[in-house]
Amino acid sequence: MIGVTVTFSYPSGFDRARVVEVAEGARGMFEGMPGVRFKFFTFSEKQQQAVNFYVWESEEAAEQFFSPELRARVTDLYGAAPAIEYVEIAEIVDNSKA
Repeated sequence: MIGVTVTFSYPSGFDRARVVEVAEGARGMFEGMPGVRFKFFTFSEKQQQAVNFYVWESEEAAEQFFSPELRARVTDLYGAAPAIEYVEIAEIVDNSKA
């Protein structure tokens, strides 16, 4: 499994309402999406960042998704260009079913 961190940094002018609105509007797109196991929309007003974290079934699926066209579209949506980092996931603990 592959984890992908997508970070939008705002040197100034962080807009919490905009970030939440984008997350609410995009949620449905990821529900049931092939290859995506989890997607988390997060933000930190203190750090002036929106950080989205994905868990993908494969690196190939993730790389296909994060195309240059998608990067341009999310830059427009969030008002900041994303930094995208891939990491290999060794294990997941999911206590939600406990």
